[in-house]
Amino acid sequence: MHPLRRIGEHNLYKFFLMLMNSFSSFPMREELMQAISDLGFETPTPIQLKVIPQLLAEPIDIIGLAQTGTGKTAAYGLPLLHHVDVSVKHVQCLVLSPTRELCMQIQEEMSKYGTHMRGLRVCAVYGGVPISGQIREVKAHPQVIVATPGRLIDLLERKAISLEHLQYVVLDEADEMLNMGFREDIDLILKNTPAREHTWLFSATMSNEVRGIAKRFMKDWKEFSVAAANSTNENIDHQYYVANHHNRFETLRRLLDFTPGIYGIIFTRTKQDAQEVSEKLMKMGYPTSPLHGDMDQKMRSKVMERFKSKALQCIVATDVAARGIDVNDITHVINYELPDDPEVYTHRSGRTARAGKSGICMSIVSPKQISNIRQIERLVKQKFHKSDIPDGAEIVRKKMFFYMEQIATAAPQADFAKLYKDSIHDQFAEVDKDELIRKLIWLQLKDTIEIYQHTEDLNAGYDRKEGPDRRSGNRFVRLFINLGEKDGLNEQKLLQFIIESTDVEANTIERMTVRDMSSFFNVPGDAAEYIIEHLSNKKFKGRKVRLEEAEQRSFGGGGGESRGSGRAKPQGARFSGDVRSYGGGRDRDGGGSGGGGYKGKRK
Repeated sequence: MHPLRRIGEHNLYKFFLMLMNSFSSFPMREELMQAISDLGFETPTPIQLKVIPQLLAEPIDIIGLAQTGTGKTAAYGLPLLHHVDVSVKHVQCLVLSPTRELCMQIQEEMSKYGTHMRGLRVCAVYGGVPISGQIREVKAHPQVIVATPGRLIDLLERKAISLEHLQYVVLDEADEMLNMGFREDIDLILKNTPAREHTWLFSATMSNEVRGIAKRFMKDWKEFSVAAANSTNENIDHQYYVANHHNRFETLRRLLDFTPGIYGIIFTRTKQDAQEVSEKLMKMGYPTSPLHGDMDQKMRSKVMERFKSKALQCIVATDVAARGIDVNDITHVINYELPDDPEVYTHRSGRTARAGKSGICMSIVSPKQISNIRQIERLVKQKFHKSDIPDGAEIVRKKMFFYMEQIATAAPQADFAKLYKDSIHDQFAEVDKDELIRKLIWLQLKDTIEIYQHTEDLNAGYDRKEGPDRRSGNRFVRLFINLGEKDGLNEQKLLQFIIESTDVEANTIERMTVRDMSSFFNVPGDAAEYIIEHLSNKKFKGRKVRLEEAEQRSFGGGGGESRGSGRAKPQGARFSGDVRSYGGGRDRDGGGSGGGGYKGKRK
């Protein structure tokens, strides 16, 4: 028995809790204290201060509730290694994590903690890489294994690993593992740990599913929670920008240009969105990269290396992929779209304002999502600030001051000054200083000025009676689609297909006419290119969808409008913003009563 456990454990725990306000006061084995000193750990985080004394004095079953980035790895990792017997060559401790990135991160941190523990082996097993190499590592008799559920089960089924002597199980990010569908895997793994003495469960939230795991596999646990439930860092400035759905990407681009020094994460809801948004930004010259589950492990590791070295300003990530990101100086988090679960917002925003720094969390929302913002405000107990989407002049001005600051604070190397001083002086001897500065700034800003010199307002208004922004002057376009009644469509089914394929709002589509083999409908002119682009890449029941602008005639095929009207009478535009963001930039006539024919293919 460990010497500390011979003392009155309950009283000892209380005594520790009163005294411990620094890592140096934790009664841990000498090797761990040396590692803590090497790592520069001084003051424990709230979850560490609550959990570590308990697990050192009396390693009972516990539940630790704390947000991502609050030091949970050390909270369980240090006590875990404190109780490990390095002379025993079988698996004593298992840490389950939801993602490969987090798995690798935990293994790295645990190895740092145990760097002075001779004979300690910490092994990580996860999917996305060949299993043969991991089998060799497991057979080298590690005392601690960090694993994703799926890969661990693969190893169990191959009889490459035994959990018969396992004493400690840690479920890290338990809520996320359950959200990802690992409940049955967790059940199977825990049922195969007959010698398990203690289970330590760590989670950002205490859902019914998490509590269900605790009831089935834990005994007389103690619960430790830090801060108010679901509260967020007070150093985070929460901002939201209201834009119509089809203007989301252009809004994102403006926000990036308006924050030239950004170092952040852009969150999307799906892997496809992460890939598409990132590819668009990269083509425009932004130093970004995607990070999602469809990328192999080598590629994801390379992205994280580039991000941590700041070769990338931003990564575009899904919530699951971002679980393994451990970077303290992220300045911005951008929600390209709000998450379905408001609690996920706290995970996202918690990626910034770490280690006592401040940060900004921006959310791009449609007018109908303002109620979602109010819901999140109540959840995190903080007020969000509605901000205007910057216009072109604001972006140019912001970048100008950014570049001027860079020039003013630049410190050229001494060798550079010596080598090129005369050449520089000869070249610009006749140039006025103010003119030279203007030239330098112009070289930096000319591309930005060209992009933004004719932009329009992207801010979407909201009228409770009318719905999303109904501004005058936005003419309607009539579109042809090669689907009709023979495809099993009526107006309602066609409308549903369009909405699901493009994410536009239902009241964007007007005056639908469904015929035998084709259909027509009206859309606001500034959304036409967007809808054509997104629908033209789709298939419906195996048929490739063709979508084109209908020919506007006051005679012929009927198209669903009264004959002779010439053009549809707009009923208030539902889209606002920059027509050029769709590549059109033209004033278009609205959908006419015609529709008997349609224009040729888009060039």
